[in-house]
Amino acid sequence: MRPSYLFTSESVSEGHPDKVADRISDTVVDAFLSEEPEARVACETLVTTNRIVLAGEVRASSKEKTKAIVAGLEDKVRAAIKDIGYEQKGFHWKKAKYACYLHAQSAHIAQGVDSSDKKEEGAGDQGIMFGYATNETPELMPATLQWSHDVLRILAGKRHSGELSDLQPDSKSQVTIRYENGKPAEVTTVLVSHQHNKRIDGKIAISKRVLEYIKPHIIGVFPEGLITKKTKWIVNPTGRFEIGGPDGDAGVTGRKIIVDTYGGAAPHGGGAFSGKDPTKVDRSAAYVCRYLAKNVVAAGLADRCTIQIAYAIGVAQPLSFYVDLHGTGRVDPAVLEKVLPELMDGCTPKAIRTKLGLNRPIYARTAAYGHFGRTPDNEGGFGWEKTDLVDDLKGLA
Repeated sequence: MRPSYLFTSESVSEGHPDKVADRISDTVVDAFLSEEPEARVACETLVTTNRIVLAGEVRASSKEKTKAIVAGLEDKVRAAIKDIGYEQKGFHWKKAKYACYLHAQSAHIAQGVDSSDKKEEGAGDQGIMFGYATNETPELMPATLQWSHDVLRILAGKRHSGELSDLQPDSKSQVTIRYENGKPAEVTTVLVSHQHNKRIDGKIAISKRVLEYIKPHIIGVFPEGLITKKTKWIVNPTGRFEIGGPDGDAGVTGRKIIVDTYGGAAPHGGGAFSGKDPTKVDRSAAYVCRYLAKNVVAAGLADRCTIQIAYAIGVAQPLSFYVDLHGTGRVDPAVLEKVLPELMDGCTPKAIRTKLGLNRPIYARTAAYGHFGRTPDNEGGFGWEKTDLVDDLKGLA
């Protein structure tokens, strides 16, 4: 590892057009799983100026049940957009046109995924998935990404509460950190682009004024000593950001896969999460890889851990399971490659869903501010962030 380097990660808010699409797609997943835990969903969403379009494949236990759930989606979708805060002329939760093109799941996919007397339930698709953890933050996440998320999460909370009522939903952030010996040593740049009203506290919303408006609320994100006199604060570098959201830029499900995972600090297999039920290993296997990598680091077996897993569509058993401790390990990675799958009953799709409790309506909450580095909740959300394997793993050191 280089002794000194700069690294950057970005985040986008719940009001970013792509995240609006992710939220809608995951709302569809939750709608199906709340009715039938074994339902199949692969929902893509497009949002643009006052228009919402759903497409993809769904399946409940019967055609009648499927039609009934689909018929109830519009109200849920509009409620999700309202919750984000879109009541703008160019994109309004109540006035936007809605079109739904969801249809039945392919029978050829179903025959490979569904279990039967002759075969175990198979993976919903082929692919490679990665999980990662690092001890540079308490959340065991890359600092650049964790703090980028935190900046936007705080501003969204202040906007929803009315404390920062001149902000609008669309925003992006970026944090650049100087690392020394693999650890954060200094925040060199904080970049925020945030949609706003024409005026901030009654005055024209120039970049400097937006910076003064938000900086006091987000500076506490960063640990003491990492913000210095040299830290650059860049806010709305284009000058103004009044037109935003789906009116300013079309949004599509699954376009923020690096924001959703590790901010570029770890590999990505290429598959998005939102809009997919947990038989799709793009989602569930990425969650279990994070779960296992986080427990390895939490157990003190390594400072950093990357896990890769691979599947073939319709096949239950993984094709490969790989562990990389980046030279920081206190245990042979080959030992972990044997032990970790055993802790998850072989890491078959069904075992992952069962162990992590994934057949529940817990996905809309994942759509913004990252799927990882979050706190597990009482309804089963973010259960893959638990560190309940630590005691089992400590003895391997």
